[in-house]
Amino acid sequence: MSKWDRLSTGLVIAMILTASTGMSWATEQAQQRRAGRDVRQDTRQGARHNKQDCRAANQQSNSQCRQDKRHTKQGGRQAARDIKY
Repeated sequence: MSKWDRLSTGLVIAMILTASTGMSWATEQAQQRRAGRDVRQDTRQGARHNKQDCRAANQQSNSQCRQDKRHTKQGGRQAARDIKY
């Protein structure tokens, strides 16, 4: 093998390694986004049930139940941020 053949082979290998590293990072990032979305969706559903239960039990006024729902959803958003970042 000539000097130029070895150099070109080395460059090709370096380019492949660089590309594969970028793809694995993108895949990991996609998984983090998906996990964050799943957490938010689960939290949203849980908050809905909590508000319905609150109103059915007539424990608090509607505005207080609404505030509880908002706080629950905010906690879910923060959990999703923790997963992503």
